[in-house]
Amino acid sequence: MIGAINNMSDFLVTNTNQLCDIVDIKEYRLDDPGFRAQCKETLDREGVLVLRNFLTKASIESIKQEGDEHKDLAYYTSSKHNIYLSPADNQFPSEHPRNRSVTSSKGCITTDQIPGHSDLHTLYNSSEFTDFLCSVLDEAKLFEYADPLSSVNLHYAEKGQELGWHFDNSSFAITLMIQAPEQGGQFEYVKNVRNADQGEMNYDFAGKVLDGDIPVKNLSMDSGALVLFRGRNSMHRVTPAQGSRTRMLVVLAYNTKPGVSLSESARMTFYGRLG
Repeated sequence: MIGAINNMSDFLVTNTNQLCDIVDIKEYRLDDPGFRAQCKETLDREGVLVLRNFLTKASIESIKQEGDEHKDLAYYTSSKHNIYLSPADNQFPSEHPRNRSVTSSKGCITTDQIPGHSDLHTLYNSSEFTDFLCSVLDEAKLFEYADPLSSVNLHYAEKGQELGWHFDNSSFAITLMIQAPEQGGQFEYVKNVRNADQGEMNYDFAGKVLDGDIPVKNLSMDSGALVLFRGRNSMHRVTPAQGSRTRMLVVLAYNTKPGVSLSESARMTFYGRLG
């Protein structure tokens, strides 16, 4: 079992939830080789896999309630960054796609702030779930983050908050939509803008995406949806949330190697603390 909290013995004592109470296993047979192969084919072809109503209604409500109850613990950030999430390159002017600034803003509670009895810990630590992910992502094994903050995060987007255009540094992202806003908060993406492994940044195309000259794809994510997304080469963003209902999204973060922590600078930026 992959750990996700500071004290695993406490987790085992307090958490008696079963995977069948959390995931609609009648619809999604996570251990079925055929289903896994179908999911992998979709992710490989489209760069995204959406499993709608993956969570049961009871689990959605439970996680949503936890999110409301612990919202006061959230650390809110608003930052300017370029689409590569890296320092500016002085070889290019400030308005060049390599350096152009966009805005991201959100709130976040971390692994250690999510209750030990939460369905999120049960799901994250489930060997059946991680075996399914390994098959679909074509990874040998997945590991928790070594630091106590980064494995399971619940993100909040209030009215006007957004994630600016960017590429992911990791090869995959795993999210659960818990609550959509009244309006806005749309996940938009453009596939294969660059080829990071071959060093092909395709600045002209990236600039056209930033300028709004390229049609984007919209990803519909209703409450309870599990989304696997490959964002290393696909530009993506979340449009500003609108209305009084807070957008809640869970990020389940795994590593392909053991003992990896999010850097101290990243933890201070995203969480405002190291542990």
